[in-house]
Amino acid sequence: MEITNLQSLTEQAIEDRRYLHQNPELSGQEFETSQFIRKRLEHLQIEIVEFAPPSVVAMIKGTKGTKTIALRADIDALPIVEEGEKPYISQKPGVAHMCGHDGHTAILLAVAEWIAMNKEKCEPNIMLIFQSAEEITPSGADQLIQNGVLDGVDAIYGLHLWQGLEKGKIGLTHGPMMASVDDFEIEIQGRGGHGSMPHETIDPIYIASHLMQSFQSIISRNLNPVEAGVITVGSIQAGTTYNIIPDTAKLIGTIRALTPETVNTIQLKMASVTKGICQAFGAEGHINFIIGTPPLINDQHHSQIVESVVREQFGEDVFELVEPVMGGEDFFLLFKT
Repeated sequence: MEITNLQSLTEQAIEDRRYLHQNPELSGQEFETSQFIRKRLEHLQIEIVEFAPPSVVAMIKGTKGTKTIALRADIDALPIVEEGEKPYISQKPGVAHMCGHDGHTAILLAVAEWIAMNKEKCEPNIMLIFQSAEEITPSGADQLIQNGVLDGVDAIYGLHLWQGLEKGKIGLTHGPMMASVDDFEIEIQGRGGHGSMPHETIDPIYIASHLMQSFQSIISRNLNPVEAGVITVGSIQAGTTYNIIPDTAKLIGTIRALTPETVNTIQLKMASVTKGICQAFGAEGHINFIIGTPPLINDQHHSQIVESVVREQFGEDVFELVEPVMGGEDFFLLFKT
């Protein structure tokens, strides 16, 4: 009977994921997805706890109820055109579930149904968090936490479909697993002029090239070589034609690091380098940091417990230690002690 139930839940999860994949919604706009989730939970007679939509939060009372464990999935998609010919391809042009959030949601719905069928086996309270807006800054996690979603929660777990992991494997990292995500904008105010007379200008594009090179020295000469950090300039905005030096140039990019200390070092050095180089050339430089999500750092003591459970329940060959990556996520394995 148990195996039959699990097979049924697996089939339902696949069906749910494909439906969600065909009907993706962008961050903060997941109202149809939210209704889909609410109807399923209501059908299972699971109590909905009202938080700011489109996030959905629900609670299942445990047999003892002295502890509360939260399980979290993110529900938003990305502004990406999906290509391919699979029958469940996105039906919304320019929007697609390319980061696995449809799978996360489908899995948590299956877990919710299993718990609803096996309440007598669950001693702690179980909170279900279907979180909106993981892909943007500020993230939906910030809003939920500020509204008190974790008040009274003793532990929270989440999962992420991991493209680099072999099918059938379950992976985990103890400690830092994914990077912080902070962005920056730098505006260089120079003095424009004709390209044939550069000596009469303060060329912000030339200054921008010095900044970009100097930022890489922060990584190579200011960070401990065993500490991971990334500074990437992804956009340079300057000028409108080939033979005119503009007044201003703008650099836009991202900072990634695996510890808050490394983030702080990078930001301090970037601000100092920006000010110094721009002044050296007679320009003004202004840097603005757009603070995103902190590093994903799993509690090592409790992540070891998770590893032991995976090995015991699924077999030694199923578990795999995962190398940290510089991608970002606004969720991590958190425990109160």
